[in-house]
Amino acid sequence: MSPYPLAVPTGYRVGPWTVERPLGAGAFGSVYAAVRDAGPGELPPRAALKFLPTGTRTPRQLRHLRDLAEREVELLGRLRSPRLIRMYEALTVDDPAHPELDGATVLVLEEAAESLQTALPRLSATDRARVLAQVCEGLAQLHGAGWVHGDLKPGNVLLMADGSARLGDFSTASELDGTHAYSPAFATADYTPPELLWSEFGEHGTRIRPTADLWAFGVLAHLVLTDGLPLPGGTPSARRDAAVRYARGAEELRLSPELPAAWREIVADCLSATHEDRARRAGRTAEPLSARVRAAAAGRPPRRPRRRALAAAGGVLALAVAGLGVTLLPDERPPGSPEASGYERCASRSVCFFSEPEGGGEMCAWDGDDPDWFDGVSDCAWAAASSPRSVYNNGGPDPGGYIRVAYFARIGLQNRLGCVERGDRRNLPAEPGVRSHTWAKTC
Repeated sequence: MSPYPLAVPTGYRVGPWTVERPLGAGAFGSVYAAVRDAGPGELPPRAALKFLPTGTRTPRQLRHLRDLAEREVELLGRLRSPRLIRMYEALTVDDPAHPELDGATVLVLEEAAESLQTALPRLSATDRARVLAQVCEGLAQLHGAGWVHGDLKPGNVLLMADGSARLGDFSTASELDGTHAYSPAFATADYTPPELLWSEFGEHGTRIRPTADLWAFGVLAHLVLTDGLPLPGGTPSARRDAAVRYARGAEELRLSPELPAAWREIVADCLSATHEDRARRAGRTAEPLSARVRAAAAGRPPRRPRRRALAAAGGVLALAVAGLGVTLLPDERPPGSPEASGYERCASRSVCFFSEPEGGGEMCAWDGDDPDWFDGVSDCAWAAASSPRSVYNNGGPDPGGYIRVAYFARIGLQNRLGCVERGDRRNLPAEPGVRSHTWAKTC
C-alpha cells in the first residue's frame, strides 16, 4: 500500500510541470519534485507539487479538502516572506482517464532541499540554533499577518539549498477572527498544547490562538537542541497523558540537562501549562519571543520581553519599572542624561514614536515588530488617546535587509500609512493614528 495519500507516477504532467520523484506526504497531501517545460516564463524551472485529492471522494471529504486547499492558496498568496515557502500557482487536474487523479488540486510551491526532520542528525549545534531562530521569525511573520500555523513540527520546517529555514504546509493554518482562529484540528499530538487536548470541536473547528504555536515551538526547540521530547513517554499517547498531568499540576516539567542554558528559560516559557501563563511569559504571538530566540542563537544573554515600551516626557526617561524586569537597551542613555532629549532619546537599533512633532512629548520604542501596540510586545498606552506625531528609525536590527520600518493605522499590520528609512526622522499627521509597525526590506 502506498504511503502517499495520492500516488502520482513519475513523468505525469500537470500544466507545464512534469513529476520527477516523491518528496514526502502528510495526512492529506502528497508532494512531488517537478520540472517545468523549457522556455521563457516567470515560473522557476523547478518546483514542488502538492497534490490534494479533491475529485473522487465523498461530498463531505471533497468539501473539506477543497477548504484546505483554498486556505493554503489564500495564505500563501498573501504572504511572500523569506521565512515562508512561496506558492507560485494552483492548478486542477483534468484527467478522466485517471479517476484517482482527476479533480485533484495541485499547489505549485517553491522547492526545498529537505525537511528539518531528515536533516537534523547532520546539523551542528550552531546550525540547529540558527534554524530555530529562523523558524521563530517565520512564526512571527505568520502571526503578524493574522494567522496561526497549527501544525509546527520538524517535517513542516523546510531547509532551502542555501541552508536557510522556512515554514511549510499550511493545510491547518487558520486566520484569526479577533483573538481566536478555528483549526481543522489535525495537528500532531506531541506538538499540541494541553488546553487543546480536551477542547471541543465545534462547527468551525477547534478554537486556537497563536500561543498554541508557541507551545509547539517549545517542543520543537527542545527536540532540536537535545534530540529528545520534553514530556516523558514512549508513545504519543503516553506523552499526551503526561501533558494532561502537567497541565493539571500533577507532574512537573523536567527539561533535559542537555538543553543549553541560554535556551532553558525560552523553552520553559513556551511550555507554560496554560494559554494565560504562556502569553504572559512568552508573549501572545511569536514576535516578542523572536528577539529572545535570536539572542540565544547568537550566544547573547537572554532578555525577557519588556512589558511596556520605553516612555519619556520632558527630556527625562520615565522608567518607573521597579520589579518589572525592564532592562535598558545597549546604547540607551540613562534617565536624566543631558543628551536624552528629543529624537536623541531613541536608543540605537530601535524605532521610536513620539507624541509630539520633532521627537517631543512621550516616547514608545521597540527593537522589533509589534502588530498590536496595546496588547502586543509593548504597551504604548498614550498612543490610544493621542496619535504619534513623529518617528525615528535609529537603525534596524534584522539581517538580510530588514532595516526600514513600515507603520500601519490598524492593529495587525493593516492599512499601511508610511515607511521610514534607516536614520530617517520625520513628523506624522495627527490622523489617522499609527497602531502597529514592522521592520521591512523596502519602503
